[in-house]
Amino acid sequence: MGKEGIKVVAQNKKARHDYFIEETYEAGIILTGTEIKSIRNGRVNLKDSYAGIRNGEAYLFNLHISEYEQGNRYNHDPVRVRKLLLHRGEIAKLLGQTKIKGMSLVPLRLYLKGGFCKVEIGLAKGKKNYDKRESLKEKDAQREVQRALRERNR
Repeated sequence: MGKEGIKVVAQNKKARHDYFIEETYEAGIILTGTEIKSIRNGRVNLKDSYAGIRNGEAYLFNLHISEYEQGNRYNHDPVRVRKLLLHRGEIAKLLGQTKIKGMSLVPLRLYLKGGFCKVEIGLAKGKKNYDKRESLKEKDAQREVQRALRERNR
């Protein structure tokens, strides 16, 4: 468990590399019993998933939650569409941002908080290839600075 009793189950590290994250939102997610058991075992993948708004409700697409081993006939479909729980005002704001500015909703991490499963979604704008190269250069420069400081302190 990390800070505030949060246990991060899965992270989408590629999202921060491919997108500029403008804002983040915490959303609940509607799951079945076998899904939450698989999530608690860490058998979840956020890699190709994305969020969207349809008919005034937020949904999470392509989130892969592996089947629960002891689930027998009550098991779930691993990539079914799952509903997100957000306030109506947040949904309206996200809908406006994605329609007007051409932004995307990307899940950043999936975590357990207070016994509930939450997903952090980010309002994101896609990076161009040169932006990605700039990010890598900055990261390398920061690493070199840290290495130099460590060597100097010895």
